[in-house]
Amino acid sequence: MKTLKSKTLTSYSLVRSRCVLLLFQVALFSIASPTCGLADVTLPTILSDRMVLQRDMPVPIWGWAEPNEEVTVVIAGQTHSTQTDENGNWRVTLDPLSLGEPLSLVVEGKNRLQVNDILIGEVWLCSGQSNMQWDVKNCWNAELDIASAKYPNIRMLTVNNPASQTPTKNADGRWQICSPSTVGNFSGVGYFFGRQLHQILDVPVGLIDNAWGGSACEAWIRRDRLEGNPMYEALLTRWKNIVEHHKSGKARAEFDAALAQWEQESESARPAGEQRPKPRWLNPLEGNARPANLFHGRLGPVLPFAIRGSIWYQGETNAGRAYQYREMFPLMIQNWRDDWQQGDFPFYWVQLADFTDELPNPGDSAWAELREAQTRTLDKLPNTGEAVIIDLGEAGDIHPRNKVDVAKRLALWALARDYGLDFNCQSPRYESMEKHDGKILVHISNVGEKLRTVDARTVQGFAIAGEDKKWVWAKAEIAAKNRIKVWSEEVPEPVAVRYAWANNPVCNVYSNNGLPLTPFRTDDWPGVTAEAR
Repeated sequence: MKTLKSKTLTSYSLVRSRCVLLLFQVALFSIASPTCGLADVTLPTILSDRMVLQRDMPVPIWGWAEPNEEVTVVIAGQTHSTQTDENGNWRVTLDPLSLGEPLSLVVEGKNRLQVNDILIGEVWLCSGQSNMQWDVKNCWNAELDIASAKYPNIRMLTVNNPASQTPTKNADGRWQICSPSTVGNFSGVGYFFGRQLHQILDVPVGLIDNAWGGSACEAWIRRDRLEGNPMYEALLTRWKNIVEHHKSGKARAEFDAALAQWEQESESARPAGEQRPKPRWLNPLEGNARPANLFHGRLGPVLPFAIRGSIWYQGETNAGRAYQYREMFPLMIQNWRDDWQQGDFPFYWVQLADFTDELPNPGDSAWAELREAQTRTLDKLPNTGEAVIIDLGEAGDIHPRNKVDVAKRLALWALARDYGLDFNCQSPRYESMEKHDGKILVHISNVGEKLRTVDARTVQGFAIAGEDKKWVWAKAEIAAKNRIKVWSEEVPEPVAVRYAWANNPVCNVYSNNGLPLTPFRTDDWPGVTAEAR
């Protein structure tokens, strides 16, 4: 018995040693192999049930599996096979798909996946900051719009990923069918835009909202696209210092000290109403302003999903650096187009609305300069458009609630430029000027049949200046189909004119089809944001 027991213990010890060795080898392989766990074929969440795929163009389908694994994709009579790379990535491109009944997508490797209820139609990205993120339930007439949102062929996906300095592969969001129970939390501008397209084109529409409130333009751009350009040197240096300050622990120490002081202070030691708010810890490294944070965190998970185009509502955060935005905004659009590898896809944006108090005298304005930077982008990049909403804002709220008319003006661009409808989509815009007998005659393009005023018979919103650069309110009249005469007895020798040049201007010139004249200036005198970086 003693011998048998000894042999049993020896055998048990040997087996246990071999198990430990095997576990160690497995653990070592797991550490050494970044693709361990990818043996099963997987898809990004954007490629999931209820999605809309873009019609009439090649459609990428991608995912992950074990390295060197064979993957086959089947949909609508098409079969595409490929092999994963050394990191387990795979991608195929579907031939263009057409409108029709809902489809299923099958992906097979060592396992089998099936994606159901896929519609083929028009896909648009809805991006920017809070005015794009602003949801349907907080817009005017929300009750009516939510109750009537019975559009099963409109599908919506909201990307909720956190900020990131490194590429993010998967979207934190799922496709939803548009209904009264789902639409309330979706982007108002995005939904109303998509609804307009769906009602007119009678095709399925997919909407992807990846907006982040308060976000800065530089956060939506890859860092290497900003580096090496003197225009952004101060910006990148500022962020380098912020990063060092936080990583050193100094920022946290300063916050802890401020919090401790706040907690020690007695409310009774201050006069009534002077209680300071409690300090809050906010880490800008994980926020919506750090360069590249949202390019990787919010845009990356959408790439390379096939889209028709993008609508964009942003600029408020960059208004203090409007001259910089002249270069940064076109750079961002080009960055997106380059990385999407889908050519110069349509990119339509909303110009800043009117906001803050009306001022009694004409002068400079950072918001006017940001609007100018947005408008200049029309001349820098092809296939772009601007929805002017200088009449749709609210003085007391940076988030105007009328998102329906904003979306309609964006939809005009898409319907005219991308879907061939005979619509006048572009707001009237300054073209040139000439001086005659102490007056300036301004030439306007894109007027439709004619220019007209709204709310008052007289033309409002013009200022005029001489060589002294002192601005005064001007008289103005529509002199012809596309001309406006501007003058003032206070400026006998005028050299420049401005229209709607204020944060919240009083202005009333429109085309006959209801699009407001784009704010403009004829001078190039340095503005208040000319040196801001």
